[in-house]
Amino acid sequence: MLVVVKIGNRLRDLRVRRALTQEELAEKANVGTNTVARLERNESAPHMSTLRKLARALGVDPAELIGD
Repeated sequence: MLVVVKIGNRLRDLRVRRALTQEELAEKANVGTNTVARLERNESAPHMSTLRKLARALGVDPAELIGD
């Protein structure tokens, strides 16, 4: 069974609260800017490694991005 994780709203909220642009977050997380943009628009689900990189860059636990 495939589970699609949609983290867009949480990702965008956390990024904005930390006053980061998509480009700045992408650089801090070592992922592409297009990746951040697609995730924020819920156009794709993140790989677990990407989720961990973004969470680390934002200073949160990966579970905070996934939520309920």
